[in-house]
Amino acid sequence: MRPVLFVLSFLSLIALGFWAYRENYATQAALREVRGLQRQIADLRESLSVQRAEWAYLNRPDRLRELVDLNFDALGLLPMDPTQFGAAAQVSYPVPEVPAIKGPIDVQGELGAVADTAAASAEAAAAAAEEGL
Repeated sequence: MRPVLFVLSFLSLIALGFWAYRENYATQAALREVRGLQRQIADLRESLSVQRAEWAYLNRPDRLRELVDLNFDALGLLPMDPTQFGAAAQVSYPVPEVPAIKGPIDVQGELGAVADTAAASAEAAAAAAEEGL
């Protein structure tokens, strides 16, 4: 019985070592991937900051004023005036179209037949009451 336990212990030790070996390499691969992603994020942040700086440089008020003056004949741009703006209440939104109701809609199957039967019996009772008078 003892040799069997020794063999099982030895096999479990080998299996655990193999598992630890695989986990070690999987962890190292994940860490490499994380470092690569962090590098990409840093590069993208740097390019974004460069683009923001370029945008700020191109949108300088003196440069834009110069461009407007150069292209006034072609564009006809004028300075903005507060009277050019309106309130949100002045915006006319389209009215949603409501579909027309063309007739009764049977939503539960045979309710129309029950209503017809009830109407017919009510008419018959009214006719009988008139004849009785």
